[in-house]
Amino acid sequence: MSKPIDILVIDDEQVVRDAVCRVCGADGLTIETAADARTGLEKLHKNTYRLVVCDIMLPELNGFHILDSMKRVAALTPLIMITGYSTMQNAVDALKNGAIDFVPKPFTADELESAIHRGLRYHTLTQNPASRREGEIDLSSLAVPCPVEYHRLGNLSWACIESNGSGLIGVTDLFVKTVSPVGEVHYYDLNCEIVQGSACAEVASEDGLVHNVLSPISGRIVERNEALLASPKMVEKDPYFAGWLYRILPTDVAFSLKQLTPCIGDH
Repeated sequence: MSKPIDILVIDDEQVVRDAVCRVCGADGLTIETAADARTGLEKLHKNTYRLVVCDIMLPELNGFHILDSMKRVAALTPLIMITGYSTMQNAVDALKNGAIDFVPKPFTADELESAIHRGLRYHTLTQNPASRREGEIDLSSLAVPCPVEYHRLGNLSWACIESNGSGLIGVTDLFVKTVSPVGEVHYYDLNCEIVQGSACAEVASEDGLVHNVLSPISGRIVERNEALLASPKMVEKDPYFAGWLYRILPTDVAFSLKQLTPCIGDH
């Protein structure tokens, strides 16, 4: 079997394909590109890739068709969705349908590099045969699942609604494993309004990359876990309890939770 190509980029904008090639080429990664979904699907059927980077808005078929096709043939290659139509719904839909990350355009070279790093790390984590079950990734074998009462945005972040109506949010153990070792946590300001599916914090890894955390729900930040500033490794050791990021006042709990995946199904 031929060696897998590192990355397939599917985007109808030449400038985006060139940007990905520049960033990835500088790291010595092998890359193929496609300008439309049909060409991308043909390449996926012929070749093996470690990671797919795909635009949502493509000629004829869109990025969700790519995701659906990959699921139908039980392809386990991780996919990062990128788009200039960076609405909350696009981010949530992409992650619920199987994308491992969502990067809005315009993105910086650093944002792209950190997302690709996480994608390739995710691919490495899933290469153990024990992580595969009936043509799917067994996430419970890769990382500690969220507690049953939590809800998650893809496999990136989680929310827990407290009895008083406030919400705690944080990152999943799988997200932490794709960025480890953690160096620092960078917070947004208190009273800042954060939006579901948009960046709400940053986790800097010791290799110098900075990774955006996508908020699982919308609301206003009323408390930050200041202990993480002094002990950022806490998010690696205990991401679901001591390693929480924010307490927020949600703007619409019922709507936000409908967009998320209940963690009870992960157990």
